[in-house]
Amino acid sequence: MAANTTKDAFSFSATAFDPAKVTETFRDFAEKGAAQSKDAYAKMKTATEEATKTVETTLQTAQAGTVELGLKAIDALRTNAEMSLSHMEALLGVKSIAELVELQTSFIRKQAEVTVEQAKAMQEAAKKVADTVVKPGKEAAEKVMSTFKAA
Repeated sequence: MAANTTKDAFSFSATAFDPAKVTETFRDFAEKGAAQSKDAYAKMKTATEEATKTVETTLQTAQAGTVELGLKAIDALRTNAEMSLSHMEALLGVKSIAELVELQTSFIRKQAEVTVEQAKAMQEAAKKVADTVVKPGKEAAEKVMSTFKAA
């Protein structure tokens, strides 16, 4: 009787194994894997396209900002040159040392005020440009992070 129990435990029944079920299970597994791969590819493609658009926008914004900063710098140089030339013309008409000292002191004070104003304007423009350049990348990163949180 022990021999029959051992034979039953290790016997292979043709009715218990159905090749069609194994094939169907494997097919379902492969189809699910292919669907997941397609979905992952679609998400990656969308993310890549959005990243490309973000980079293009950022570069265009940076270029425009650089032009704006350059124009402000040129304007500052023009203002400083005009002030210096006007000061030189005024110096040519000086009739006394006291008038020279007064004129020079006034010029230096005015030049310092203008330089501070120009520095503030450049700083504000640079901050505006930096914020504008960083904004698309920040928004894209937040969008990507929200996609990962949702998934």
